[in-house]
Amino acid sequence: MPEGDTVLRTARRLDLALAGHELVRAELRWPDLGGVDLAGRQVLEVRSYGKQILTRLSGGTGAPRRIATVTAEPLTLRSHLRMEGRWTVIPGGPAGWPAAGGASVRAVLGVPDWTAVGTWLGLLDLVPTAGESDLIGHLGPDILADAFPADGLAQSLERLARHPARTVGDALLDQRNVAGIGTMYMAETLFLQGVSPWQPVDEVDLPAALHRARRLMVRGATQAQQNTTGDPRRGQDMFVHGRSGRPCRRCGGSVRVAMIGEPTRERTAFYCPACQPGPTPTDDGRPQRPLGTGSRRPVGGSTRVQTYRPGRARG
Repeated sequence: MPEGDTVLRTARRLDLALAGHELVRAELRWPDLGGVDLAGRQVLEVRSYGKQILTRLSGGTGAPRRIATVTAEPLTLRSHLRMEGRWTVIPGGPAGWPAAGGASVRAVLGVPDWTAVGTWLGLLDLVPTAGESDLIGHLGPDILADAFPADGLAQSLERLARHPARTVGDALLDQRNVAGIGTMYMAETLFLQGVSPWQPVDEVDLPAALHRARRLMVRGATQAQQNTTGDPRRGQDMFVHGRSGRPCRRCGGSVRVAMIGEPTRERTAFYCPACQPGPTPTDDGRPQRPLGTGSRRPVGGSTRVQTYRPGRARG
Protein backbone atom coordinates (compact mmCIF):
# COMPACT_ATOMS: atom_id res chain seq x y z
CA MET A 1 0.00 0.00 0.00
CA PRO A 2 1.44 3.42 -0.89
CA GLU A 3 2.65 5.37 2.12
CA GLY A 4 2.26 9.01 3.03
CA ASP A 5 5.17 10.27 0.97
CA THR A 6 3.88 8.63 -2.21
CA VAL A 7 0.40 10.00 -1.56
CA LEU A 8 1.84 13.48 -0.98
CA ARG A 9 3.74 13.34 -4.28
CA THR A 10 0.54 12.25 -6.04
CA ALA A 11 -1.48 15.07 -4.50
CA ARG A 12 1.15 17.61 -5.48
CA ARG A 13 1.10 16.38 -9.08
CA LEU A 14 -2.69 16.55 -9.22
CA ASP A 15 -2.72 20.01 -7.65
CA LEU A 16 -0.22 21.29 -10.21
CA ALA A 17 -2.35 20.01 -13.10
CA LEU A 18 -5.87 20.74 -11.85
CA ALA A 19 -5.92 23.51 -9.24
CA GLY A 20 -7.33 26.83 -10.41
CA HIS A 21 -9.06 25.32 -13.44
CA GLU A 22 -12.68 24.53 -14.18
CA LEU A 23 -13.65 20.93 -14.78
CA VAL A 24 -14.79 20.70 -18.38
CA ARG A 25 -15.69 17.05 -17.97
CA ALA A 26 -15.72 14.61 -15.07
CA GLU A 27 -16.78 11.03 -14.52
CA LEU A 28 -16.95 9.12 -11.23
CA ARG A 29 -17.18 5.46 -12.16
CA TRP A 30 -18.12 4.38 -8.68
CA PRO A 31 -21.28 2.91 -7.12
CA ASP A 32 -23.71 5.67 -6.07
CA LEU A 33 -21.57 8.35 -7.73
CA GLY A 34 -22.02 7.49 -11.40
CA GLY A 35 -24.69 10.14 -11.97
CA VAL A 36 -22.86 12.97 -10.27
CA ASP A 37 -22.08 15.96 -12.49
CA LEU A 38 -19.02 17.97 -11.41
CA ALA A 39 -18.47 19.77 -14.72
CA GLY A 40 -18.33 23.52 -14.27
CA ARG A 41 -16.86 23.41 -10.79
CA GLN A 42 -13.39 24.77 -10.20
CA VAL A 43 -10.71 22.62 -8.61
CA LEU A 44 -9.58 24.72 -5.65
CA GLU A 45 -6.74 22.48 -4.49
CA VAL A 46 -5.61 18.91 -4.07
CA ARG A 47 -4.11 18.00 -0.71
CA SER A 48 -3.02 14.83 1.02
CA TYR A 49 -3.76 13.80 4.59
CA GLY A 50 -1.90 10.68 5.61
CA LYS A 51 -2.89 8.19 2.93
CA GLN A 52 -5.94 10.16 1.77
CA ILE A 53 -6.11 12.45 -1.27
CA LEU A 54 -8.57 15.34 -0.93
CA THR A 55 -9.62 17.11 -4.13
CA ARG A 56 -11.52 20.23 -3.07
CA LEU A 57 -14.02 21.75 -5.50
CA SER A 58 -15.83 25.05 -5.59
CA GLY A 59 -19.56 25.35 -5.13
CA GLY A 60 -21.77 25.03 -8.19
CA THR A 61 -23.49 28.12 -9.58
CA GLY A 62 -26.28 28.78 -12.03
CA ALA A 63 -28.39 26.09 -13.65
CA PRO A 64 -27.45 22.45 -13.02
CA ARG A 65 -25.16 20.90 -15.63
CA ARG A 66 -26.45 17.58 -17.01
CA ILE A 67 -27.62 15.74 -13.86
CA ALA A 68 -28.24 17.64 -10.61
CA THR A 69 -27.29 15.02 -8.02
CA VAL A 70 -25.32 17.10 -5.52
CA THR A 71 -25.89 20.38 -3.75
CA ALA A 72 -24.30 23.65 -4.82
CA GLU A 73 -21.99 23.86 -1.79
CA PRO A 74 -18.22 23.25 -2.08
CA LEU A 75 -17.37 19.54 -2.29
CA THR A 76 -14.43 17.30 -1.51
CA LEU A 77 -13.62 14.18 -3.52
CA ARG A 78 -11.72 11.81 -1.23
CA SER A 79 -9.71 9.04 -2.87
CA HIS A 80 -7.59 6.34 -1.26
CA LEU A 81 -5.09 4.31 -3.27
CA ARG A 82 -5.22 1.22 -1.04
CA MET A 83 -3.10 -1.53 -2.60
CA GLU A 84 -3.15 -0.89 -6.35
CA GLY A 85 -4.65 2.57 -6.87
CA ARG A 86 -2.98 5.21 -9.00
CA TRP A 87 -3.65 8.69 -10.34
CA THR A 88 -2.14 9.48 -13.74
CA VAL A 89 -2.06 12.90 -15.38
CA ILE A 90 -2.23 12.96 -19.20
CA PRO A 91 -2.74 15.74 -21.77
CA GLY A 92 -6.33 16.96 -21.95
CA GLY A 93 -8.79 16.46 -24.76
CA PRO A 94 -11.09 13.66 -25.95
CA ALA A 95 -8.28 11.61 -27.47
CA GLY A 96 -6.95 10.56 -24.07
CA TRP A 97 -10.31 10.09 -22.34
CA PRO A 98 -10.58 6.52 -21.03
CA ALA A 99 -13.09 4.28 -22.77
CA ALA A 100 -16.36 3.72 -20.96
CA GLY A 101 -15.61 0.02 -20.62
CA GLY A 102 -12.27 0.45 -18.89
CA ALA A 103 -12.76 -1.72 -15.79
CA SER A 104 -9.77 -0.30 -13.93
CA VAL A 105 -10.86 3.35 -14.22
CA ARG A 106 -12.60 4.71 -11.14
CA ALA A 107 -12.52 8.48 -11.70
CA VAL A 108 -11.66 10.91 -14.49
CA LEU A 109 -11.27 14.67 -13.93
CA GLY A 110 -10.66 16.84 -16.99
CA VAL A 111 -9.59 20.49 -17.19
CA PRO A 112 -8.71 22.23 -20.46
CA ASP A 113 -5.05 21.18 -20.57
CA TRP A 114 -4.92 18.04 -18.44
CA THR A 115 -6.89 14.94 -17.54
CA ALA A 116 -6.41 13.06 -14.28
CA VAL A 117 -7.29 9.37 -14.42
CA GLY A 118 -7.74 7.38 -11.21
CA THR A 119 -7.34 3.62 -11.69
CA TRP A 120 -8.00 0.82 -9.20
CA LEU A 121 -8.76 3.34 -6.46
CA GLY A 122 -9.61 1.63 -3.19
CA LEU A 123 -12.02 4.27 -1.93
CA LEU A 124 -13.90 7.17 -3.50
CA ASP A 125 -16.23 9.46 -1.60
CA LEU A 126 -17.84 12.82 -2.37
CA VAL A 127 -18.87 14.94 0.61
CA PRO A 128 -19.45 18.61 1.38
CA THR A 129 -16.08 20.14 2.18
CA ALA A 130 -17.51 21.30 5.51
CA GLY A 131 -18.06 17.62 6.35
CA GLU A 132 -14.55 16.28 5.58
CA SER A 133 -14.16 15.35 9.23
CA ASP A 134 -16.81 12.65 8.74
CA LEU A 135 -14.26 10.84 6.55
CA ILE A 136 -10.92 11.66 8.17
CA GLY A 137 -11.75 13.01 11.61
CA HIS A 138 -10.83 9.71 13.26
CA LEU A 139 -7.27 9.82 11.90
CA GLY A 140 -4.28 10.94 13.88
CA PRO A 141 -2.15 13.91 12.85
CA ASP A 142 -0.58 13.78 9.39
CA ILE A 143 3.11 13.11 9.95
CA LEU A 144 3.99 15.04 6.78
CA ALA A 145 2.00 18.16 7.65
CA ASP A 146 4.05 21.31 8.12
CA ALA A 147 2.52 21.73 11.58
CA PHE A 148 3.35 18.21 12.76
CA PRO A 149 6.52 19.06 14.73
CA ALA A 150 4.80 21.92 16.58
CA ASP A 151 1.30 20.50 17.05
CA GLY A 152 0.79 17.04 15.64
CA LEU A 153 3.67 15.34 17.45
CA ALA A 154 2.20 15.97 20.90
CA GLN A 155 -1.20 14.72 19.75
CA SER A 156 0.28 11.53 18.30
CA LEU A 157 2.30 10.87 21.45
CA GLU A 158 -0.83 11.26 23.56
CA ARG A 159 -2.72 8.79 21.39
CA LEU A 160 0.14 6.28 21.39
CA ALA A 161 0.39 6.47 25.17
CA ARG A 162 -3.23 5.33 25.59
CA HIS A 163 -2.16 1.71 25.01
CA PRO A 164 1.30 1.36 26.59
CA ALA A 165 1.49 -2.43 26.21
CA ARG A 166 0.75 -2.41 22.49
CA THR A 167 3.60 -3.40 20.19
CA VAL A 168 5.24 -0.31 18.74
CA GLY A 169 5.20 -1.58 15.15
CA ASP A 170 1.46 -2.15 15.26
CA ALA A 171 0.87 1.19 17.00
CA LEU A 172 2.80 3.14 14.36
CA LEU A 173 0.77 1.48 11.60
CA ASP A 174 -2.51 2.47 13.23
CA GLN A 175 -3.59 5.57 11.31
CA ARG A 176 -5.65 6.67 14.32
CA ASN A 177 -2.38 7.42 16.12
CA VAL A 178 -0.39 9.01 13.32
CA ALA A 179 -1.44 9.21 9.68
CA GLY A 180 0.85 8.28 6.83
CA ILE A 181 3.23 5.61 8.14
CA GLY A 182 3.03 2.21 6.41
CA THR A 183 4.90 -1.06 6.74
CA MET A 184 7.98 0.15 4.89
CA TYR A 185 8.62 3.28 6.93
CA MET A 186 7.70 1.47 10.14
CA ALA A 187 10.31 -1.20 9.46
CA GLU A 188 13.03 1.18 8.30
CA THR A 189 12.43 3.61 11.17
CA LEU A 190 12.57 0.96 13.86
CA PHE A 191 15.69 -0.60 12.33
CA LEU A 192 17.46 2.75 12.41
CA GLN A 193 16.31 3.24 16.00
CA GLY A 194 17.51 -0.24 16.99
CA VAL A 195 14.04 -1.17 18.27
CA SER A 196 12.16 -4.44 17.79
CA PRO A 197 8.73 -3.90 16.16
CA TRP A 198 7.27 -6.01 19.01
CA GLN A 199 8.67 -3.81 21.78
CA PRO A 200 5.89 -2.35 23.97
CA VAL A 201 5.08 1.28 23.28
CA ASP A 202 6.01 2.41 26.79
CA GLU A 203 9.55 1.04 26.37
CA VAL A 204 10.31 3.04 23.21
CA ASP A 205 11.58 6.58 22.70
CA LEU A 206 8.53 7.57 20.68
CA PRO A 207 9.49 11.21 19.97
CA ALA A 208 12.78 10.02 18.44
CA ALA A 209 11.00 7.36 16.37
CA LEU A 210 8.42 9.80 15.02
CA HIS A 211 11.06 12.41 14.22
CA ARG A 212 13.05 9.73 12.37
CA ALA A 213 10.01 8.54 10.42
CA ARG A 214 9.13 12.11 9.45
CA ARG A 215 12.67 12.84 8.21
CA LEU A 216 12.67 9.71 6.06
CA MET A 217 9.23 10.47 4.64
CA VAL A 218 9.87 14.16 3.96
CA ARG A 219 12.88 13.12 1.93
CA GLY A 220 10.88 10.36 0.25
CA ALA A 221 8.27 12.88 -0.88
CA THR A 222 10.92 14.56 -3.04
CA GLN A 223 12.23 11.34 -4.62
CA ALA A 224 10.92 9.42 -7.60
CA GLN A 225 11.84 6.18 -5.81
CA GLN A 226 11.73 5.67 -2.04
CA ASN A 227 15.19 5.29 -0.55
CA THR A 228 16.12 5.12 3.13
CA THR A 229 19.79 4.13 2.83
CA GLY A 230 21.01 7.01 0.70
CA ASP A 231 22.57 4.49 -1.69
CA PRO A 232 21.26 5.10 -5.23
CA ARG A 233 22.36 1.73 -6.58
CA ARG A 234 19.65 -0.67 -7.61
CA GLY A 235 18.69 -3.05 -4.82
CA GLN A 236 20.50 -1.00 -2.18
CA ASP A 237 17.64 1.34 -1.27
CA MET A 238 16.35 -0.34 1.92
CA PHE A 239 17.91 -1.54 5.15
CA VAL A 240 15.45 -4.32 6.05
CA HIS A 241 12.11 -3.85 4.29
CA GLY A 242 11.59 -6.53 1.64
CA ARG A 243 14.96 -8.13 2.51
CA SER A 244 14.03 -11.21 4.55
CA GLY A 245 16.59 -13.97 4.18
CA ARG A 246 19.28 -11.53 3.06
CA PRO A 247 22.26 -10.21 5.04
CA CYS A 248 21.75 -7.24 7.29
CA ARG A 249 23.67 -4.26 5.95
CA ARG A 250 25.02 -3.52 9.41
CA CYS A 251 25.79 -6.82 11.12
CA GLY A 252 25.68 -9.38 8.31
CA GLY A 253 23.05 -11.50 10.07
CA SER A 254 19.88 -12.62 8.35
CA VAL A 255 17.01 -10.15 8.01
CA ARG A 256 13.68 -11.69 8.97
CA VAL A 257 9.97 -11.03 8.51
CA ALA A 258 6.96 -11.89 10.65
CA MET A 259 3.39 -10.74 11.08
CA ILE A 260 2.46 -8.02 13.53
CA GLY A 261 -0.92 -6.77 14.70
CA GLU A 262 -4.29 -8.09 15.74
CA PRO A 263 -5.80 -11.16 14.03
CA THR A 264 -7.33 -10.36 10.62
CA ARG A 265 -5.41 -7.04 10.62
CA GLU A 266 -1.86 -8.37 10.63
CA ARG A 267 0.83 -6.65 8.60
CA THR A 268 4.38 -7.61 7.70
CA ALA A 269 7.30 -6.47 9.85
CA PHE A 270 10.84 -6.83 8.52
CA TYR A 271 13.65 -6.60 11.07
CA CYS A 272 17.15 -7.72 12.05
CA PRO A 273 17.15 -9.73 15.31
CA ALA A 274 20.74 -8.74 16.11
CA CYS A 275 20.39 -5.02 15.45
CA GLN A 276 16.88 -4.84 16.93
CA PRO A 277 17.00 -7.05 20.02
CA GLY A 278 13.74 -7.68 21.81
CA PRO A 279 10.57 -9.75 21.61
CA THR A 280 9.54 -11.45 18.36
CA PRO A 281 6.43 -13.40 19.33
CA THR A 282 5.12 -14.22 15.85
CA ASP A 283 8.44 -15.34 14.34
CA ASP A 284 8.80 -19.13 14.48
CA GLY A 285 12.56 -18.93 13.88
CA ARG A 286 12.58 -21.14 10.79
CA PRO A 287 14.99 -20.33 7.95
CA GLN A 288 13.52 -17.82 5.52
CA ARG A 289 14.17 -17.67 1.81
CA PRO A 290 15.19 -14.38 0.25
CA LEU A 291 12.14 -12.81 -1.35
CA GLY A 292 11.85 -13.51 -5.05
CA THR A 293 14.21 -16.49 -5.04
CA GLY A 294 13.86 -20.23 -4.74
CA SER A 295 17.03 -20.64 -2.70
CA ARG A 296 17.49 -20.61 1.04
CA ARG A 297 21.01 -19.26 0.57
CA PRO A 298 21.14 -15.49 1.29
CA VAL A 299 22.05 -13.50 -1.78
CA GLY A 300 22.86 -9.86 -2.36
CA GLY A 301 20.45 -7.19 -3.52
CA SER A 302 16.89 -6.45 -2.52
CA THR A 303 13.42 -7.28 -3.73
CA ARG A 304 10.57 -5.00 -2.77
CA VAL A 305 7.42 -6.60 -1.43
CA GLN A 306 4.75 -6.42 -4.12
CA THR A 307 1.86 -8.13 -2.31
CA TYR A 308 1.06 -8.16 1.39
CA ARG A 309 -1.23 -10.42 3.33
CA PRO A 310 -4.78 -9.18 2.79
CA GLY A 311 -6.26 -7.02 5.52
CA ARG A 312 -8.49 -4.01 5.95
CA ALA A 313 -6.98 -0.59 5.36
CA ARG A 314 -6.33 1.36 8.53
CA GLY A 315 -7.00 4.79 7.14
